[in-house]
Amino acid sequence: MKEIFPVNVTANKEIAPGAFLLSFPRDFDFTAGQVIGITLSKGEEPRLYSIASGENQDEVWILYTIKPNGMLTPQLAQAKPGDTIYITKPFGNFICREEKAVWIATGTGIAPFASMFFSGQFQNKILIQGNRTKDGLYFSEHFSLQMGKNYQPCCSREILPDCFNGRVTDYLNTIENPDTGITYYLCGSAEMVVDVRDLLIEKGVPFNNIMAEIFF
Repeated sequence: MKEIFPVNVTANKEIAPGAFLLSFPRDFDFTAGQVIGITLSKGEEPRLYSIASGENQDEVWILYTIKPNGMLTPQLAQAKPGDTIYITKPFGNFICREEKAVWIATGTGIAPFASMFFSGQFQNKILIQGNRTKDGLYFSEHFSLQMGKNYQPCCSREILPDCFNGRVTDYLNTIENPDTGITYYLCGSAEMVVDVRDLLIEKGVPFNNIMAEIFF
């Protein structure tokens, strides 16, 4: 088990039904796109979550949804300001810097891209974000304001202005000639990652140009 150390919760807000944004003071450096392990006690194996905040923010944000039968999230949702949780040091290689790229995310898979965005790394990027409803398009107001036409939200169960009605795969199917010379970063459920990767490859994107991470 990785080494863990205590931090004190500063906030744990329900930002959408069943979705929470946990925060605690940042006293370490990390690279946008990395993950940390979280546990409520020293004897339990930490669960991995992508950091959602920017590299220079004073607090670390963790975006998560309650899994009813989960080992951590039902209890984590009860954490209050001042409570102690235990975390690992950040790690991981799902890193995207200044290069031109497409980010594709569903659900809490938006977290690493939010971290990149809040770190100011959204220039030359296109972000495609999907969820069933508007409530699940976490941080969308920030993306829309700063990225403009380079931000494409997708909702499969809600019809909204300026939002594609359908899944991210449905939206990608409308793109006839995707740029095959750039990298595509995918983060979401295993099913989504496989479906999007297969679709991109079918459209001519080289396998080595696709970076994927199952969401944490």
